Amino acid sequence: MQLASRTYDADSISAVQELYHSNGWTDGLPIVPPTEEAVAGCLEWAMMPPDQLIGVEPVRGLAITAEKLAVNSVMAGCLPMHFPVVVTAWTAMMQEPFLMHGATASTGGCAVLVMLNGPIRREIGASGGFNALGNSDRATAVIGRAIRLCLINLMDVRPGAIDRSTLGHPGKFSYCIAEDEEDSSWLPLHQQRGVEKEASAVTVMAAGAPRQIMNEWTTNPEEILETFAAEMRANLRHYSIHPGNYALIVPKQLREHLQAARWSKTDIANFIHERARIHRREWADVGKGTVVRDRGDSVYPAMESPDQLLVVAAGGPAGGFGAVIPPWLGNKSHAVTLPMGVCVDCEPPKA
Repeated sequence: MQLASRTYDADSISAVQELYHSNGWTDGLPIVPPTEEAVAGCLEWAMMPPDQLIGVEPVRGLAITAEKLAVNSVMAGCLPMHFPVVVTAWTAMMQEPFLMHGATASTGGCAVLVMLNGPIRREIGASGGFNALGNSDRATAVIGRAIRLCLINLMDVRPGAIDRSTLGHPGKFSYCIAEDEEDSSWLPLHQQRGVEKEASAVTVMAAGAPRQIMNEWTTNPEEILETFAAEMRANLRHYSIHPGNYALIVPKQLREHLQAARWSKTDIANFIHERARIHRREWADVGKGTVVRDRGDSVYPAMESPDQLLVVAAGGPAGGFGAVIPPWLGNKSHAVTLPMGVCVDCEPPKA
C-alpha cells in the first residue's frame, strides 16, 4: 500500500516523542508511532485506499483523506478495529449542521462528544458501565483521543491557533461513551434518531463538560427528572439561554426507577422539555441583570423541542447519579447521527 504522508527516521521511542511534541503534533501526551505498517493496517481493516476522500470541511474547504485519519488514529492508540468508528465520527462532524469550524474555534471551549450504538460496541469492547464518562475502556479512550488529534493535525485546532478556547475542559483529550443497550429497556439512541436497531451508529455533539447530579431519595420519575431539569435550568442561567441539544446520561439505579414506572425516552424528553426553561429575569439572580432590560417575562426553554434531548443509558450499576451534558451554544451546532458505512451523498444524515 502506497502512502503519501512524509516519513521520518528516529533512533528511539523517546526521539519519536520529542519529534512529535516539538512539532506540536500531539495533545501533550505520548503518542503511538504511526508506522507505515500500523497505518496500512487501519486502512485495510476499513477497506479504504489511502487517498479516499472522507469529506470536505464545509467552512474552510479542507479535504480529509482516509490516510490522514488513519495516521492520527494510530497516534491515539487505535487498533484497526477502532478505525471505522473514527471515520464515521469524522464524517458526521463534517456535516453542515454540526458546524465543526464554529464548535472547534469558539472561545466557549466545547469538545466533540462521541456516542456509540449498535453491535460495534461489543466488537471493540466499548463499555457503557462503570466510569462510563471516564477511562472505562480502551476503545472509547482511544477513539475520543483520535478525534482530538485529527482536529489538531488536520484542522490546526491548536490552542491559540484555530482553537480559541478560554478554558476548554478535559473532554478535549477524549470524550466518547458507549450506550448500555443490553441492560436497558429503552430504545437505543441511534434507533430513536432514525437508524435501524441492528446497525452500528455514531452520534457526535459539540458539548460542554458533564454536570453531575445526584438524587438517591426518591423513586418517583418526576422527582428524579426534576433534578436533571434543575441542572439544565442552571446551565441556562449561568451559561447560555440558547436552546439546543442536551444529553442526559442515566445510570442503572435511576434508570430502573424510570423503567419500572414505564417511562420511555420520549416520556423523559417531553417532561424535560416542559421543565427545563427559565424566565429572562432570572439572569438578574446570577449577576446578569444588565441584560434583562424589558424582557424579564420572556421564557427560554433549554430545547426547542423534545427531539433535541439525547437520552443515553450508561453508567455503573449502583449510585443515584446522572449527568447533564450541555450544548456548546444552542442551535449553532446540531448533533448528527450516522450509521457506520453510510453514504452521505445517498441519504441525508439525522441532525
